[in-house]
Amino acid sequence: MLLSVLLQAATAGIGVTKLGAALGAGLAVIGAGLGIGKIGSSAMEAIARQPEASGDIRMNMIIAAALIEGVALLAVVVCLLVFLI
Repeated sequence: MLLSVLLQAATAGIGVTKLGAALGAGLAVIGAGLGIGKIGSSAMEAIARQPEASGDIRMNMIIAAALIEGVALLAVVVCLLVFLI
């Protein structure tokens, strides 16, 4: 499957670099979505187990989600810069 996509890109003149940049941006977004989903799931489970610690758990969840979003945004920007150059 992937080999056929690479061959089509090479014959169409798109170039493997641009195809790699597009795949990299997509993987960064998918990874960030999975990571934030895991953080939210774990935080809800932790709040259900210890409701009195919900403020601390929520604060740590938001900080971790912001860090993941920052890394994902950086990855997408780098991939777009490769794509445009």
